[in-house]
Amino acid sequence: MALDGSTLHIIAQNLKSAATGSRIEKITMPYKDQIILHLSSRDFSGRLLISCNPTSPRIHLTNQKFENPATPPMLCMLLRKRFSGGRLIDVRQAGFDRILFLDFDCKNELGDNVMLTVCVEIMGRMSNIIFLQDNKIIDCVRRFDPEEGKRFVLPGAEYELPPAQDKIGINADFQLIQNKLKGGNDLPLDKALMSAIDGVSPILCREISTLACKGFPLISEMSDKDFDRLRFYVNQTAETLQKGGTPTMVLDKTNKPKDFTFINVTQYSTAAITRQYDDFHLLLDEFYAQRDNGERMRQQSADLLKLLTNLSERTARKIQHRKTELKAVQNREQLREFGELIKANLHLINAGDSSFDAVNYYDPDCKTVRIPLDIALSPSKNAQKYFKEYRKAATAAGMLDELIKQAEDELVYIDSVFDSLTRATTQAELTEIRAELIESGYLKSADKKVKNKASSQPMKYISDDGFVILVGKNNKQNDTLTLKTAAKNDIWLHTKNIPGSHVVIISDGNQIPDSTIEQAAILAATNSKAAASKQVPVEYTFIKNVKKPAGAKPGMVIYVNNKTAFVDPDPQLADRLKA
Repeated sequence: MALDGSTLHIIAQNLKSAATGSRIEKITMPYKDQIILHLSSRDFSGRLLISCNPTSPRIHLTNQKFENPATPPMLCMLLRKRFSGGRLIDVRQAGFDRILFLDFDCKNELGDNVMLTVCVEIMGRMSNIIFLQDNKIIDCVRRFDPEEGKRFVLPGAEYELPPAQDKIGINADFQLIQNKLKGGNDLPLDKALMSAIDGVSPILCREISTLACKGFPLISEMSDKDFDRLRFYVNQTAETLQKGGTPTMVLDKTNKPKDFTFINVTQYSTAAITRQYDDFHLLLDEFYAQRDNGERMRQQSADLLKLLTNLSERTARKIQHRKTELKAVQNREQLREFGELIKANLHLINAGDSSFDAVNYYDPDCKTVRIPLDIALSPSKNAQKYFKEYRKAATAAGMLDELIKQAEDELVYIDSVFDSLTRATTQAELTEIRAELIESGYLKSADKKVKNKASSQPMKYISDDGFVILVGKNNKQNDTLTLKTAAKNDIWLHTKNIPGSHVVIISDGNQIPDSTIEQAAILAATNSKAAASKQVPVEYTFIKNVKKPAGAKPGMVIYVNNKTAFVDPDPQLADRLKA
């Protein structure tokens, strides 16, 4: 769902009434396509998020916390120089188009007042954030030269609005809208509304069509009564927009955000859930937060996911190949028996024989067995050949058993890193996982200082009984939490034979009640590969019973005297207990 012009109109009016007069206290750029303006005045304080990410372009106030890069981008430094201390004096919209202008009263290097403008263009993959002075471009997030598109968007160029669409505003006289609908292509009503009215979204057009005609009739099939009803609902929607609307989010049955608009939504009946908010800033902040962060994590971790997938497939093939080799040497005892039988019957075998039938005294029934011989070798040399092949097979079997065990342990470790990666939510966590793979020899270091970068902290929860519960986010953090942070009488938990986080209940010398252990077990299941399962087995024991074998990979431990609890993962409990 893209932010439409009507919703942007509501946001513009809200910002204009609430934030006008506030000053820019700070400017940050968590990502190359996202800017946050920290605004403050006597009556207002907030962080204005502006994003031109192609998948989620938007502008709204945010309560989300973002991780900023260690070194600010050059554009961020320029904005701090030009815009810091600027006072917001106006918020303008180009009609109902998805273009917003924020005008700031700033001071230049000589101390003179100048008006600088932040232009926010929300246009899908062509979205942009452009900074203007006297309608000339100071700089922009995305630069386009004439060869890349119709518009010239480069520093120093005159700013031009994108080509206007041949549409009518929703607040225009309905007769104009009706004429536009009848004069266009014979489309279903919802699609015809989209092509005729400026600033409306698909969900809004579907809702108007559903309310007016109980469906999506073709324009040519609509009667005068249909247009009368359409007039009523279009005018009603325009009035709702003028009053600020009702911020409404549509969620699927799993509570995953699906869409949003500024009127109540009835078109989905029982197939979806609607939730209303006090303002659009809160709605948009919640709607985009999880999806936007997840998308960025997927982009930034794509190389690691590919590496781990290749490692997992390669290791699985290695295990299968070695098991096939091991199966091939399972008959090694027969080689030794053939050698012994030849040795016992040397006087009966002639040089040049290709085979020999011997009584197999290793068989309880003493059946006769035919032993293949090499005609180029003497009988005693044939016996030595079988003994040599037996020793070789026996050595190979021992080595293959060990190699298969090592490869299976490696597969478990790779799976644990993969699980950590799928649950990573910050750049610091990705950096730690990348450093872990470098230290383990799976990844070459492009940044020699990666080990010195700041690390993230374990997740902290408080049980209903008041005990601190710490949850590791990756293998390195798991090691630190289990082997260094925890005391010997603290309780350690981990999903049984399933990749997941190490969980530690801090006892502080007190006896830990069963209710806290159960909540910690639920957290362990929730922060594991089995988060979508039921009745997940979670093992727990005292920290003093947990050891790390010499040479074991990060996160790998052994433990004794453990008990097992079966619990259902519960993300809502995790949210409630989070400190």
